[in-house]
Amino acid sequence: MPRSVNHVASKARRKAIMKHAKGYYGRRKNVWTVAKNAVEKGWQYAYEGRKQKKRNFRSLWITRINAGARQHGMSYSQFMGLVNKSEMELNRKVLADLAMNHPDAFKAVVEAVKK
Repeated sequence: MPRSVNHVASKARRKAIMKHAKGYYGRRKNVWTVAKNAVEKGWQYAYEGRKQKKRNFRSLWITRINAGARQHGMSYSQFMGLVNKSEMELNRKVLADLAMNHPDAFKAVVEAVKK
């Protein structure tokens, strides 16, 4: 009995991978084995990048809060310690935005935390 091969599904699978390889350089865009490897590696980088993005933003927020706190004579750790002690419901993202774009509001937060 001859072997049955589902060409419809396998062609669709290859077509989907090749669609993702569109815009790649050289053989990565039109040779199946090279394109498959390139696309899968790209997906690995994308997965890891989604994790790194969270780290990078947190680091950016900490840097901005630190700069804002130092303008008011405090270090980042002192400021965040007082924020946590005062049970203020502001996260780092909001505090960084205040420090960067609304210095008066950030100053009010610093004064409220110092009390």
